[in-house]
Amino acid sequence: MASRIYFDNAATTRIDPLVVETMMPYLTEHFGNPSSIYSYGRENRLAIEKARKSVAAILNAHPSEIFFTSGGTESSNTAIIAAVQQLGCKRIITSPIEHHATLHTCTHLEQTDAIALEYVGLLENGHIDLDHLHQMLSSSTEKTLVTLMHANNEIGNITDIDQVGTLCKQYSAIFHADTVQTVGHFPLDLKKTKVDFITGAGHKFHGPKGIGILYINAENSIKPLIHGGGQERNMRAGTENMYGIIGFAKAFELATEHHATDRQHIQGLKTYMKEQLTEKIPGVVFNGDVDGNSLYTVLSVGFPKNERSEMLLFNLDINNICTSGGSACSSGADQGSHVIRALNTKDQVTIRFSFSKYNSKEEIDTVVETLIKII
Repeated sequence: MASRIYFDNAATTRIDPLVVETMMPYLTEHFGNPSSIYSYGRENRLAIEKARKSVAAILNAHPSEIFFTSGGTESSNTAIIAAVQQLGCKRIITSPIEHHATLHTCTHLEQTDAIALEYVGLLENGHIDLDHLHQMLSSSTEKTLVTLMHANNEIGNITDIDQVGTLCKQYSAIFHADTVQTVGHFPLDLKKTKVDFITGAGHKFHGPKGIGILYINAENSIKPLIHGGGQERNMRAGTENMYGIIGFAKAFELATEHHATDRQHIQGLKTYMKEQLTEKIPGVVFNGDVDGNSLYTVLSVGFPKNERSEMLLFNLDINNICTSGGSACSSGADQGSHVIRALNTKDQVTIRFSFSKYNSKEEIDTVVETLIKII
């Protein structure tokens, strides 16, 4: 079987061998329950707290503000539900291009808690209309939650969360930033950015699946979403994902240490692929602010819609090329991308290519050659 080319790193990444190596002792001899009082437990408790301090230091947060979860979806659900049910928010402002972990939680709260749900407008290039957000915040004195992605997982657009945070503070709004695509890829300083909650997921930056973080600003006191035990300082019940926590911290350390080199390499791949597609495939377009304020890991491409391109994703898979038509988190439901629909693009077949440090220009050449044959 021919080797696969993997260009779907925004969905999940290959785990770094150094992360696996760091996790292995906690899959074998360090098996004690961290909540137990005997030595096996105490040793693992110390390892968890060391991991928490490492993550907090990178984010410039206090360790008491970092909570380990099962991933970005749980973290976002916890933050959004707490803002409404515990912090007194009667209105939510979000955007139509958020991840479904946010959108579906917001619509659920609209239906069950009778909160007002409003959507901020988008600019032509897919960025959030921050002037419209300002108008929305100034139009009501009702306590508001603003929940917006730092970087969009499908088109890569980056929102200025420093500016959003400042606006939220001005109008006493709670601000939840979905940073799943930027933790591990983009420097964050939580002493500088005025944010109440952020989220992260280890598998987006070469860590393990099933582990994430929720940052809760010390100014906010909330109750757990999951009940049953006193783990995570009474914020999340359930036996800790010991090896996941260790793996998350190690992956985050590696991503931070090698950020400049990895970013330069990956940005080069994105630029090269854009140039090759533009040169060799007539009518190709790119979604979002591709040459502006955009993630270096994501390239959303629109191919002219015709009988050859309509099965493009399937045909790429047949050729051992792994890509995405949108968010992999909603795979299995052929409904198209809500993000691409919100951008009002017409007559295109959209493919998201997303890159990592393990990809190469030679792989891009192979993909472009395959695309030419298919289309």
